[in-house]
Amino acid sequence: MNPDFTGRHVVVTGATGALGSAVVQALLASGATCHLPSRGTEAFEGLASLGALQRTRVHPAAGVDPTDEGAVTAFYAGLPGLWASIHCIGGFAMAALTETGAADLDRLMQANFRSPFLCSREAARRMLREGGRGEPSGGRIVGVAARTGLEPRGGAGMAAYTASKAALVGLTQALGEELAPAGILVNAVAPSLMDTPANRKAMPQADHSRWPRVEDVAATILWLASPQNVLVRGAVVPVYGRS
Repeated sequence: MNPDFTGRHVVVTGATGALGSAVVQALLASGATCHLPSRGTEAFEGLASLGALQRTRVHPAAGVDPTDEGAVTAFYAGLPGLWASIHCIGGFAMAALTETGAADLDRLMQANFRSPFLCSREAARRMLREGGRGEPSGGRIVGVAARTGLEPRGGAGMAAYTASKAALVGLTQALGEELAPAGILVNAVAPSLMDTPANRKAMPQADHSRWPRVEDVAATILWLASPQNVLVRGAVVPVYGRS
């Protein structure tokens, strides 16, 4: 079943990253109108390769810090409508516990938990006000956790990162219950190490064919965010490929 987002407005945070970019491309191919908040102007740079018709359905919003409560609230309040909010922004760092400072922890918690928390809250506020346009489902929220968020024992040497992603897992499951009565389905994916240019450069000797492709992870996100998903909520879907 192909997801159909025709006429629907979708927010994608982290749209300049490898996964976020793949999500935007897939959404556009499925008929969505995409709203892309960004701290700077990077969101504008990837539009050159899009066709003229697709560009009319892409709305970058520069100057929106996804960890700033006021900026996030104002951004969501200004949207023309909202069906789904997909949160691809995040941060990563590896460090032993004894080498991890409070600033390191705060940075990861800001990117991996505070940002999706604020965006989920404001998305839910919009969806609750607007309802589901006469349909049974009121909207979709999808986050991006990580394998270590589901399997924390695998997070040795990156405890701060693991904790921040585990917090997102908890948020997803809690909101999946809280918002379900309103028809808002909240889910997340949990990738292992994805096949991106940066990861290939960092690990040139690895078997890249075993890593999940960003396009395949994006396809899973798209289905969770689609109107065709009428049952799944509170799930954190492992997308590990063969890794």
